[in-house]
Amino acid sequence: MDTSDAISEFLTTRRAKLTPSQVGLPDFGGRRRVPGLRREEVALVAGMSAEYYKRLERGNATGVSEAVIDGVSRALQLDEAEHAHLYDLIRTANTGAHPQQRPRNPRKTQLTPGMRQTIDAMSTVPVYLQNGRLDAVATNRLGAALFSEMLDNARPPANAARFIFLEPRAQTFYREWEAQTRQIVAVLRTEAGRSPYDRQLTDLVGELSTRSDLFRKLWAAHDVREHRTGLKLVHHPVVGDLNLTFQAMDLASDRGLQMIVFSAEPGSATHERLQLLGNVAETSHTEGDQVAIEG
Repeated sequence: MDTSDAISEFLTTRRAKLTPSQVGLPDFGGRRRVPGLRREEVALVAGMSAEYYKRLERGNATGVSEAVIDGVSRALQLDEAEHAHLYDLIRTANTGAHPQQRPRNPRKTQLTPGMRQTIDAMSTVPVYLQNGRLDAVATNRLGAALFSEMLDNARPPANAARFIFLEPRAQTFYREWEAQTRQIVAVLRTEAGRSPYDRQLTDLVGELSTRSDLFRKLWAAHDVREHRTGLKLVHHPVVGDLNLTFQAMDLASDRGLQMIVFSAEPGSATHERLQLLGNVAETSHTEGDQVAIEG
């Protein structure tokens, strides 16, 4: 992925989302050749020269300081995830000219025995572990049952982005499928900023861009997002509709992996259906199924 292009396109798309009034500038009217703020307006709000900002938006990030990043972030009203993404892009641009300095970002595909034991012990809630590419690395038994539509018979490694864009049944499984597509792409775009030399991620993006017009459109929007907490609305083929709260945590002991734990409000229909799914999983899944996910 070309970092200079990524910086240019990210800043351009953020600039296009704002109007002068939103950043406290007067709008003198007249026809604007492009939507949103002009480069000169961003520079003014950020407290830098127009030429300096133009150079940055062209992808030339050599020597850009954190203070400059903070100024541009304030001017473009970037949220926390967008600010971190811009920082990652500029950091990469300042090391990318020296291949020997490029950080290695291997994405793990297996767990330590201690973490495997921990997620297996969490038997009353679905647990799902993924890496930055959204590969399914491991689940507990209830997690495997919850995401059986994605995991069963998937080409290894099973991947959430590949499932949601390339498998028609994903549109039934995710009750808010369109919102899920935007979230998945935003999470992948964030990971691309963190791990620009991940060849498997580049290959995944290339595959999805080739096979899905929707993915290609959403990828071009350069939206980024952190995957931390929220509500997941799914339709499970065995137990029906589930409204699940999720919490996502980065693992300190297994760097590069994220553990997502799903739960339901006690006494709710979803809680009862989750218990039913657990009973089904207890009788239909074997330990061999669990190990196969990590393969």
